[in-house]
Amino acid sequence: MSIKKNLSIALLIFIPISLAAEYLHWGSLTVFITSALGIIPLAIWLSTATEEVAIVTGPSIGALLNAIFGNATELIIAIVALKAGLIDIVKASITGTIISNLLLVMGFSMLLGGIRYKEQEFKPIIARVNGSTMTLAVIAILLPTMVIYTSNGVEPSAIQNLSLITAIVLIAVYALTLLFSLKTHSYLYEVGILELEDSENTDESTAHKPNLWLWIGVLVASTVAVAFESEIFVGVVEETTKGLGLTPLFTGVILLPIVGGAAEYVTAVGVAMKNNMDLSVSVAMGSSLLVALLVAPVLVIIGIVIHQPMDLNFNPFEVVAVAVAVTIANLISLDGRSNWLEGVLLLATYIVLAAAFYFHPVT
Repeated sequence: MSIKKNLSIALLIFIPISLAAEYLHWGSLTVFITSALGIIPLAIWLSTATEEVAIVTGPSIGALLNAIFGNATELIIAIVALKAGLIDIVKASITGTIISNLLLVMGFSMLLGGIRYKEQEFKPIIARVNGSTMTLAVIAILLPTMVIYTSNGVEPSAIQNLSLITAIVLIAVYALTLLFSLKTHSYLYEVGILELEDSENTDESTAHKPNLWLWIGVLVASTVAVAFESEIFVGVVEETTKGLGLTPLFTGVILLPIVGGAAEYVTAVGVAMKNNMDLSVSVAMGSSLLVALLVAPVLVIIGIVIHQPMDLNFNPFEVVAVAVAVTIANLISLDGRSNWLEGVLLLATYIVLAAAFYFHPVT
């Protein structure tokens, strides 16, 4: 049984524990830790259910399902936090997810895969396309911030309108990237859902036929459970992090992505250790793209609908950190080869950025 499956089963115990901690008032720190650990197996089950449904529905629909549900956990947590008015934490979680996927996930994948196989290869064209699109996302995040810092005074409504226009453009770009990868240039993306399934189930029969309705049920149940567990988690996140002396910036950039992205982390590192860096890089960079081009814009629109307006005016240091992450990830992935030292470089960059966010003063 794989590490991913073991985690998805073993950590389920924290769901009833977190419920008990919440309703029996065991303290905010206990609720925070247990609910965070409870979200991780639910995220893995949600990811697994998406993969299983994709096997039955075929590569095209499967890739679309992965695009929709690939970061469902992060989106659900962000929506719950946005509804609670924790806008700074939501913004920080967006940049944090991008940074953690490009540096932490790719770093661990290249390090552990490189230790095992010395040097690994992946398609540089996919890295280049994703890198170019991520550069657009950085520009989109940068512009609203720069408008404010290069003007004598900007009305909040102007920034909100700019953010809405940017959000619509980013969603359109993401739709076009799906058209590019699934239709017009699908031959460049031969790494698909079936390959992921094969790499995780090498001991199973190649004629494996998942029960479609069973996994649809798991998908729905996991989504509902993540939403419920996220309510508990977000309810104590502000009080707990303040008690621990952590800023909303550090909480959103470092802590929330680790909780919400556990499934992608395990998948990317696992397939890298099976010498499938194509899929590992696709998971890490694809998740970052999904957050930048779909999750963030959708949150801007949802914020308007639920009367918790969120714009794309990020902390300048967040913009710098995302730019650093995108730049170093692009440089390292350009040649289509990876080794353990490149993994160390990515992880070192992440650690330095995490330390900088920890010591970054509250503004």
